[in-house]
Amino acid sequence: MKKSLLSNINNPTDLRLLDEAQLPQVAQELRDFIIDIVAVKEGHLGASLGVIELTIALHYVFDTPNDLLIWDVGHQAYGHKILTGRRENFHTNRQLGGISGFPKRSESNYDTFGVGHSSTSISAALGMAIASNLKGDFNKHHIAIIGDASIASGMAFEGLNHAGVTDANLLVILNDNAIGIDPSVGALKQYLTAVKEGKNPRQNNMIKSLNFDYSGPIDGHDVFAVIKELKRLQKIKGPKFLHLITTKGKGLQQAEEDQVKYHAPGKFDAATGEIITKQEQNLPPKYQDVFGLTVLDLARKNDKIIGITPAMPSGSSLKFMMDAFPERAFDVGIAEQHAVTLAAGMATQGMIVYCNIYSTFLQRAYDQIIHDVALQNLPVIFCLDRAGLVGEDGATHHGVFDIAYLRCIPNLIVYAPRNEIELQNILYTAQLGLENPIAIRYPRGRGVINNWQEKHLSHYDAIPIGVSSCIVSGTRVAVLSNGTIGNNVTLALAKIKKTNTIAHHDFPFVKPLDEKSLHQIFSQFDSIITLEDGTVKGGFGSAVIEFAANNNYKSQITVLGIPDEFIEHGTVTELQQYCKIDVSSLEKLFSNY
Repeated sequence: MKKSLLSNINNPTDLRLLDEAQLPQVAQELRDFIIDIVAVKEGHLGASLGVIELTIALHYVFDTPNDLLIWDVGHQAYGHKILTGRRENFHTNRQLGGISGFPKRSESNYDTFGVGHSSTSISAALGMAIASNLKGDFNKHHIAIIGDASIASGMAFEGLNHAGVTDANLLVILNDNAIGIDPSVGALKQYLTAVKEGKNPRQNNMIKSLNFDYSGPIDGHDVFAVIKELKRLQKIKGPKFLHLITTKGKGLQQAEEDQVKYHAPGKFDAATGEIITKQEQNLPPKYQDVFGLTVLDLARKNDKIIGITPAMPSGSSLKFMMDAFPERAFDVGIAEQHAVTLAAGMATQGMIVYCNIYSTFLQRAYDQIIHDVALQNLPVIFCLDRAGLVGEDGATHHGVFDIAYLRCIPNLIVYAPRNEIELQNILYTAQLGLENPIAIRYPRGRGVINNWQEKHLSHYDAIPIGVSSCIVSGTRVAVLSNGTIGNNVTLALAKIKKTNTIAHHDFPFVKPLDEKSLHQIFSQFDSIITLEDGTVKGGFGSAVIEFAANNNYKSQITVLGIPDEFIEHGTVTELQQYCKIDVSSLEKLFSNY
């Protein structure tokens, strides 16, 4: 039995002491280490398995952390974390109080840039390289490792465009495996495929035309070939581009064969690769499936309905419509700005467009929401999946800012359903001829109604815009909740013995607010509590406070939600407890009234 090498690698300096011939053993041990821990602890799997040899080669050849590595996206960085001093606590990955699932500057000096969203690496690395030149440090290397799905984004092209006219010591490494979370799409993907197959003459190479020293494509799993090429590129000044061919999930057969499922497979058997199935019979539906199945049902009845998503057909469940109506449902790749303005263009021609984007990623298209949609009052239907706290992905992925950044935009309706029925009904209502754009925000995870599809799909009721509802009447304090977090209020009230003390009102519309009901509530109650799963700064509670101030109401208002800080990773339950918006915290609060 061979002596373990990985157990003695505490940093890249230790790695560089090894003979090059020993590196394939390191690669195997590193793969096994990741598989064994992710099988039990869960996390992102396929992306990191695909760059094991590249990760080893980079730290073996370059003088990290003095030479700077930027990963794009950070799903790829598990091997990097393990080789840079985090082997012993890698088992805490993505857990409350543990290490982050993505590179994070405050966690390690080897993590040179925080990368939870895609397509930022080239711009960041170029900024570092230009800064090095200005400081007279012309020998430092700046390396962006970017996936083929990430490089299709507009921001990546902007970085390439600038870098090509500089003398920056920049190396862009394309990790080309033809898949992000779902398979990569678009003309660039087709071009890269042609390059891999030798169908594009070198003189027509688009990367070379941007003034990059292009090399490749080479086998990204041949650690010796990668090291040889990196050493050659070390000696070349200016912008360089290395094209590597890899296989996502490399080293685990099931992960190679089903790359979508094994992007983040949950718990699985490390020896066989078989995913440990969860008992999901008779459970409430996932909100993403309520969206996907409802839009599919509506699209069958209305041929003007279009679906758009930026690279998340499976995660958003738009795939249901894409499979049934491929000519009317579009995956546009990691291109949120394009997705929004594409939807706006379609809306000008009378199409009914459901633009499904994760809340955290819609931030990347803010100008397009304002300039291309709201300013022109185009009735685009934004479906914001993963709104609120999302759990283990942490600060880069929580969808807690959308209420605040959307409610200040004129013409835009902002709505959050309390359950599956309200979600399907607002999706139905939105295609009846709204004159304004609407943002519908809903969380990751499951709803509250068992057998929703059998009982409720295709049974629609139109929702009046800007209307709230009283769920429970009361005499002393009124709780105003927005969205699914209101179900925590229902559960908390059921646990306390007091009756008729606390009123609960559901305010699904943040904009327009139900001011008629607010006048009645403020006239009746001296104490008011607002609850939301978004930031307390500028959100639903702020809107209620603004209403009270504008109308000279003096009631005491308590605003509950996400505090004014970046919330780290943990389960949704743990993070709700931290923010004091979980059932137990609400029960304790309500017991004081």
